[in-house]
Amino acid sequence: MTDTRPVAFPQDRTCPYQPPTGYDPLRADRPLARVSLYDGRPAWLVTGHALARELLADGRLSTDRTHPDFPTTTARLAGVRNRSIALLGVDDPVHHAQRRMMVPRFTLRRATELRPRIQEIVDERIDAMTGAGTSADLVTAFALPVPSTVICALLGVAYEDHDFFEGQSRRLLRGPTTADVLDARARLDAYLDELITRKLGEKEPGDGVLDELVHGRLRTGAMSRAEVVSFATILLIAGHETTANMISLGTFTLLQNPGRLAELKADPSLLPGAVEELMRMLSIADNLMRRATEDIQVGESVIRAGDGVLFAPSVINRDEDVYPEPDALDWHRPARHHVAFGFGIHQCLGQNLARAELEIALSTLFTRLPGLRLAVPAEEIPCKPGDTIQGMLELPVTW
Repeated sequence: MTDTRPVAFPQDRTCPYQPPTGYDPLRADRPLARVSLYDGRPAWLVTGHALARELLADGRLSTDRTHPDFPTTTARLAGVRNRSIALLGVDDPVHHAQRRMMVPRFTLRRATELRPRIQEIVDERIDAMTGAGTSADLVTAFALPVPSTVICALLGVAYEDHDFFEGQSRRLLRGPTTADVLDARARLDAYLDELITRKLGEKEPGDGVLDELVHGRLRTGAMSRAEVVSFATILLIAGHETTANMISLGTFTLLQNPGRLAELKADPSLLPGAVEELMRMLSIADNLMRRATEDIQVGESVIRAGDGVLFAPSVINRDEDVYPEPDALDWHRPARHHVAFGFGIHQCLGQNLARAELEIALSTLFTRLPGLRLAVPAEEIPCKPGDTIQGMLELPVTW
């Protein structure tokens, strides 16, 4: 008999840069499928590229996580949806107003201006690695410190506090229990609230985003203290977690594709296209969630108001109608229209900065460490579970 039960979502990857093998039926059943969440709740999963771009831009899908019908992929996330999340968890017109405040800080021009400083940070981290020996855990020695240092400088947060906020970020995203996630959120709130107090007491504000929010918004009454904390939290976490995972997983993927890596080393002009292809292929943010506020007709199916609608970029970005031989790493294809950054009004605000960091980090890493290789067999390297941002838990390398 044919098994007609919905596919469980999300699932863990068996290969860090390939979709879970359990998603194979979904890839064959584009553009829309039924899946089952952790608590047995059915939901729609968008699997087709064209439909994903259409629905991610559809105002009838809400990102408000505080609504009781909003879908969640784990019990711990269900337990912390009592508070709105700036930018990611609000709909227009609130979202439009929030994003408009932040856009000037994340333009392509601003990212280009930051490239020399990013290069300095990357070189400093490689200097520290090579000065300490001939091997390292690339996650803790390089992939995580680079974007953490960059986002700290951009926000106006002391990098000396990185161990604290990186640790709380891990607990917030991957804590084993709801209590653990709530505690991490409370600790981050307290840290940022104290930082806001210190910045309010400064006679001469710094030039970070947080300084701008405190002195330009909080002091004038345009934003509440809780809103500033919410902004700072999402920018701090998103600003280092996603890029750190892309650096480590991108490095691992290139090392597993030596022919492509050799091509890239021989022709650095391929780098921008390689970064786009890596983002398409890796799709580290693989659980985009929405809730339908109205009925939506999709072919012969109807997404009903209140239904959960999820997007799996690892499947969407492997749509054979858009990307021939989608499981192959090929930066000669046009990959810029992938949905690894999302799409529509909630498309990643920091994508220009992320591209700059990835280009500089990967190119410098392989230029300065031409003999870089894995220090243990690839199958022994642990990767993150499927219910969080995808990446490597550690990446032992030698050179």
